[in-house]
Amino acid sequence: MARVLLSGYYGFGNLGDEALLEVFVAQMRRRFPASRLEVLSNTPNMTAAAYRLEATPRWDWRAVRTAIARADVVLSGGGGLLQNGTSLRSLLYYAMILREAVRARRKTMIFAQSIGPLDFWGRLVVKRSCKGVDRATVRDERSRRLLQELAPRTPVERTADPVFLYDAPDGSGDLAAEGLGPESGAYAVISVRKAAGFRDGAAVLARAVDRLAQRHAIRSAFLPLGGAADAAISSDVIRSCASNPVLLPECPLANAASIVRAARVAIGMRLHSLVLAARYAVPFLAMAYDPKVAALCEDLQYPLEPLWATGGGRLGDGAVDELVDRLVEQRDALSSQLERQRELVQAAAARNFDVLGELMGDG
Repeated sequence: MARVLLSGYYGFGNLGDEALLEVFVAQMRRRFPASRLEVLSNTPNMTAAAYRLEATPRWDWRAVRTAIARADVVLSGGGGLLQNGTSLRSLLYYAMILREAVRARRKTMIFAQSIGPLDFWGRLVVKRSCKGVDRATVRDERSRRLLQELAPRTPVERTADPVFLYDAPDGSGDLAAEGLGPESGAYAVISVRKAAGFRDGAAVLARAVDRLAQRHAIRSAFLPLGGAADAAISSDVIRSCASNPVLLPECPLANAASIVRAARVAIGMRLHSLVLAARYAVPFLAMAYDPKVAALCEDLQYPLEPLWATGGGRLGDGAVDELVDRLVEQRDALSSQLERQRELVQAAAARNFDVLGELMGDG
């Protein structure tokens, strides 16, 4: 009976990461029912109760080392952990987990991650921390190339985000309480987050929201997947709009997925808002604050360019209007294309667990 320890950004209330954890637990229990699961969490008691597993406080290094020592397999992922765009401190934390696992001679895997962005020091940290890692799966082709360069002795395989396997449970589809019932008409779901240089992006997004309302009679609902911080930046954008978009309250993952599933279109910065949109074939416009967002669009062969990208310059008003019009007018064709991609990306997402199974069965 293998004991599997998962390290990631869990227990912070970010619905994207909680979706990763929910899919991970469900897949592990279906595929490897005899395995024992443990998670490093910011709120271990809540995580343990929610998922019926063992959880260890992620900042208690003595407890973390003990958890690594008793594990058979240590996973780093999923998500965008090996990057220092957020901070070098964050990267060093996840690198320490990998180094300790290798030092303790545990089977070690980078699991369903995006790699980067990395500056010189970040590349050095990843290169050193990945020595001895047994297997790696990454969510996009850019990450595969980068990690293979930095860890040439580790087999690296491109897969897809596990959240492509997520299904909102039955009974989570009544959206009347959120003001999004059938009588409310078509709506766009909007997901934003704080990011460097987003001032231009906020102006572009406000223009797009107003275009949806005034030209296409599609009102916008801002969904704060990242909690209070997302709600704050959403409120800033809403105040810049001439139309009357709404800010939805924080809600459980199942409700959030149902809101995305029932949307006419979506605009997203949060990667998992776009993953869920693609999962349910809801056409979207991406706001590429991070390379992983652009990489998702590339891997999906998605034909609409991002509405905004960090360092990419601001679209003019006419270009914004044209892009929004294409999103709405080509909605059915875009949805069909996403449906055709769904089987492929779900098979790729399932491959993460195949690789883990191979590692668990080795030696």
